Amino acid sequence: MYTKTITTFALAGALVVGGAAAPALAKGRVERASGPCATGVWKLKAKADNGRLDVEYEVDTNRAGQTWQVRIFDNGTRVARTTRTTAGRSGSFTVNRLITNRAGSDVIVARAIRGNTTCSGTVTF
Repeated sequence: MYTKTITTFALAGALVVGGAAAPALAKGRVERASGPCATGVWKLKAKADNGRLDVEYEVDTNRAGQTWQVRIFDNGTRVARTTRTTAGRSGSFTVNRLITNRAGSDVIVARAIRGNTTCSGTVTF
């Protein structure tokens, strides 16, 4: 399984234009991972959102009509349990959850299962 984690940071600051200060848009930390899944890929992303974590898990198999059992865990605690069906021309689905940002590192594990195929990934926030 191939995973790649990218961490990005941006600082909020002021942009001085003609003597007037305009606030810059604040961007926060984002953790991402992706890898192969059946005939496509999975993507997992976690980012800060007002003291919580916005978790997004996408499975794109390029085949519409596939039903998947999806579970998302945060430090071993299940935070999502759902069934999704790939749809559209891309044959994909997305599961979004806004979860508690626990003390210390959050290890987010997402898993989609269809028959004997499991697509799973992990990010640490």
